Amino acid sequence: MKKKVLFVTGTRADFGKLKSLIEVTDKADEFEVQLFITGMHMMSRYGMTSIEVERLKIASSYKYINQTKNDTMDVVLAKTITGLSDYIHENNPDVIVVHGDRVEAMAGAIVGSLNNILVAHIEGGEVSGTIDELIRHSISKMAHTHFVSNNEAQERLVQLGEAKSSIFTIGSPDLDVMNSPNLPSLDTVKEKYDIAFKDYSVFMYHPVTTELESLESNIKSTVDAMLESDENFVVVYPNNDHGTDTILTELKRCENHPRFRIYPSIRFEYFLVLLKNANMIIGNSSAGVREAPFYGIPTINLGSRQQSRATAESILNVEEQTPAILEAIKTFKTKRFEPSSEFGDGNSAEGFISTLRSEAFWAISKQKVFVDWDKREKS
Repeated sequence: MKKKVLFVTGTRADFGKLKSLIEVTDKADEFEVQLFITGMHMMSRYGMTSIEVERLKIASSYKYINQTKNDTMDVVLAKTITGLSDYIHENNPDVIVVHGDRVEAMAGAIVGSLNNILVAHIEGGEVSGTIDELIRHSISKMAHTHFVSNNEAQERLVQLGEAKSSIFTIGSPDLDVMNSPNLPSLDTVKEKYDIAFKDYSVFMYHPVTTELESLESNIKSTVDAMLESDENFVVVYPNNDHGTDTILTELKRCENHPRFRIYPSIRFEYFLVLLKNANMIIGNSSAGVREAPFYGIPTINLGSRQQSRATAESILNVEEQTPAILEAIKTFKTKRFEPSSEFGDGNSAEGFISTLRSEAFWAISKQKVFVDWDKREKS
């Protein structure tokens, strides 16, 4: 009988990480893939990206609206738990696969662990700043098994008391897509999104939920710098955390400006092509510390959101102050760096499906035991 593998996706970002894993699992005869599509995917404000997930044509796909724009994160978590719990009791997955540090992933881990279903967490053991980091580590403690991006992440999970035998290092799955020979051409991407710039930079900036008191000042200084520069910008909306409206209000100053193109969302493969050909990426998105270094593209990383997450030489950490950002743009605009392999080499899907096919994976106990530091080598 086929094992049922349920993937939970709530954002354009986690879908980019899960896509290659979903595809390789769907092609394997011994597994049946299920998709639970929720979160930002279901919000027209962010481009209704559920459409992108549905392009995979997974037969067992379920869409669930888990929020309105006014819901707080705790309410979104509660709604997602309710919807996902109903789903798993109807569809009986053997494993729930979640990614990263969003509340939808936390819901998946909670529902799985409380219903005695194996939970696999993708990219646990990383530092991501703000409330996201607390959520990520909480998911890791609820999950039974872990697919991590590098040895550093593995060691952090060991520090959290996780058994080494439950941790599999496969790299960052989005790099699989970045390595694909089937990405569209830059001309195709520019035509689809009506981008006339020859040269441009990418801007993505998300709220830091633990620093909301300084968000208005920080985003104003950032937008001031972009407007004062002579750079062209492709701008992608922030995620839907608290503070999003503050960022979107500031971005209105850039609407109809000849050097700015602003989008609620961009298809993942198309975004990668834009990033690969950009002068740089500016903001505080994980794309700046994960995808951009893989391409050797400079990153101006703003503020604390990605603090200590990556060490590539292509990343310049800058505070949200107009003069500092302007100087960074001038300094980094024409630079290029050697590609970084800090988070893998683009073969995550192979490692993932190989692990799923192993008897050892399915033998992992759902009864977790904290592994003390002095006993870690035995785990």
